[in-house]
Amino acid sequence: MNCGEPNEASCEDVLAEVWLFLDNECDQSRRDAVQKHLDGCGTCLEHFGIEEHIKALLHRKCSGEHAPTELKERLRASIREAVLSQADITVERGPDGTSVEVRKKTSAE
Repeated sequence: MNCGEPNEASCEDVLAEVWLFLDNECDQSRRDAVQKHLDGCGTCLEHFGIEEHIKALLHRKCSGEHAPTELKERLRASIREAVLSQADITVERGPDGTSVEVRKKTSAE
């Protein structure tokens, strides 16, 4: 669906980028295109408003709080394990614990 001129951003594109727009994570030309679309499309503007309110609510409820260190470490370990298992590799550390050697798993492992 496209609310404006043929070369204007489509509603689907704009709604897919709403969070990038809200977080200022898109370049200026893309921000301008999204803003132009929002200015002329009531449906997208309404959806944008909902997203903006959700973001503000999350910021109010979650700002200033930090995850406990042990939770962060558990998450890192879990992510590391998932990545390594999907990559079908093993990681071996040297005696000092800092060097890492990555090698392809063999069928015998």
